[in-house]
Amino acid sequence: MPKEIHSATVSRVTKETNIQLTLALEPGPIEISTGIGFFDHMLNQLAFHAGWSLKVTCKGDLEVDDHHSVEDTAIALGKAFAELVPSGAGRARFGYAYAPMDEALARAVLDISGRSWCVLSGTYSATSIGTLSTSNIAHFFQSFTANAGLTLHLDILRGENDHHKAEALFKAAALAFRAALEPREDARGSTKGEAALDLRGVRV
Repeated sequence: MPKEIHSATVSRVTKETNIQLTLALEPGPIEISTGIGFFDHMLNQLAFHAGWSLKVTCKGDLEVDDHHSVEDTAIALGKAFAELVPSGAGRARFGYAYAPMDEALARAVLDISGRSWCVLSGTYSATSIGTLSTSNIAHFFQSFTANAGLTLHLDILRGENDHHKAEALFKAAALAFRAALEPREDARGSTKGEAALDLRGVRV
């Protein structure tokens, strides 16, 4: 009998976007269609290297720009992640990783903390990569962590090619997630002793 995969599905419909997203924290199909080619590529990298299954369809107001599509996809992904991982209890909780992409090198440090905070250090030489605005790369991670209840520090340590720098960043984040989501014998999420973090108020 095939193993049942636990997944979370989020539907987000606004005047700016219509998003259907399904996330599972196990390897499986990855099907991404946002209308923003390089963004699709980055979400594929994130899901594949984190070991996730991810299906996303986004129909957004790309005649305006890519901002709403990127932001709302991040919100939906964050909400799906929070549903699957309401706390770091029973998991490694912390994860960090470096990822190179040719001359580029990026670092990601993650805490499944219940506290939403994102810091990203790094620059790009162009205003866009394909049709993805480089300013929206940081905004993606900020919106994702805000809705997932994560603390995430991201650094582009070096690089010359914008594509390589962005891809190294998403891969580093993926590998940090893979590490943080590893199961641990001690089910407690913090030294406070809670079996799980209460995302409505308790912080660690």
